[in-house]
Amino acid sequence: MSTPRIAIFPGSFDPFTVGHEQIVHQSLELFDKVIIAVGQSLSKTSLMSVEDRLQALRKTFASDSRVEAQSFRGLAINFARQNKARFLIRGLRSSSDFDYELPMAHTNRALAPELTTVFFPTAADRSFISSTLVREIVKNGGDFRAFVPAAFAALLRP
Repeated sequence: MSTPRIAIFPGSFDPFTVGHEQIVHQSLELFDKVIIAVGQSLSKTSLMSVEDRLQALRKTFASDSRVEAQSFRGLAINFARQNKARFLIRGLRSSSDFDYELPMAHTNRALAPELTTVFFPTAADRSFISSTLVREIVKNGGDFRAFVPAAFAALLRP
């Protein structure tokens, strides 16, 4: 039996958007298992708790056993190693995302040569959606429901 192709999709996902969701579905065409890795940051003020994000992620992907949600601290490469993953997933909305992500991919490759970063472009109709944008909409009382999966919409409050 061959080794399962496990990929880590790391991020803060505060909140997880429909663009992120599309990246997960697209990545399942290549990987046997995708672990959505919610990073815990002591320096960031979050809109949602890590526990709420994990709960909403598990609900969003409840029908697909190939998707897991876990939290982690520290470097994504260490989390990937702990989970026997060989791939890191990164989503790209624009060329500015690529300009940020490529040096990170090179750094991760230098630190963990066994890991490969795989870039997935977000669908054009979702390329403008970011967690930052959604947080601003939520904080200002706007209707954010079209930009996040239903499980996140149910937990988000202005």
